Amino acid sequence: MAQEFWRELRRSTQARIGLGRTGDALPTTDVLALRAAHAVARDAVHVPLATDEFAARIASVGLGDPVTVRSRAGDRAEYLRRPDLGRLPADLSAVENTGADIGFVLADGLSSRALTDHGAGLLTALAEELSDRYTLATPVIATQARVALGDHIAEAMGVRTVLVIIGERPGLSVADSLGVYLTHLPRPGRADAERNCISNIHPPDGLTYADAARVVATLVAGARALGRSGVDLKDTSRADSLGADISTTAAALENQDH
Repeated sequence: MAQEFWRELRRSTQARIGLGRTGDALPTTDVLALRAAHAVARDAVHVPLATDEFAARIASVGLGDPVTVRSRAGDRAEYLRRPDLGRLPADLSAVENTGADIGFVLADGLSSRALTDHGAGLLTALAEELSDRYTLATPVIATQARVALGDHIAEAMGVRTVLVIIGERPGLSVADSLGVYLTHLPRPGRADAERNCISNIHPPDGLTYADAARVVATLVAGARALGRSGVDLKDTSRADSLGADISTTAAALENQDH
């Protein structure tokens, strides 16, 4: 009876719940699964991004051939020890100043696997959602990168809004999750409070590319109207959807009354 109870709950979460025990320890199968998940998470952090292969996939999206830049962190070990170096560019001379409305920075962050698995798909959804309203710059790939590196890249690109698509810190349930950090009027020195984040993008278990793109589009429009991003900018995409559903339902009920 207890196992059936936990089995039903596990269907709604990736968390490890109700694992049971053998004596005073976890069952062997659960211990091995935990160790395997830990190994996957470590690999997500330490395995470098295959930049040439990834750049070819990003070029196929149709926004131009991306250039690749890196932070001042010399290697992965230094990147993990020195977050400050991951926020500073080594050389941005290859980045073209386009003056576009929106720029994209695809950063390895703390999970190169997330960028490899989902970067091209998410960028495609963003381009489809945004291209009819805004001019889009050629994407830039950034390695050994922290979020704030995007401010330096965006300044070099001359864009009004930057979207940093970055691999999120892996956990023991998810190692391939992407986040999008939106900064309006980006420049070096912007604080985290001046950004908006859409997190947990990793279909099929997390947010889908299309849903993430809709949220981003709402935030971009809001930032342009407000003149800034960050804590004052709220995501209204779900509220708009809810309002539309309520209006549709009300209209249907009214038609039934007639």
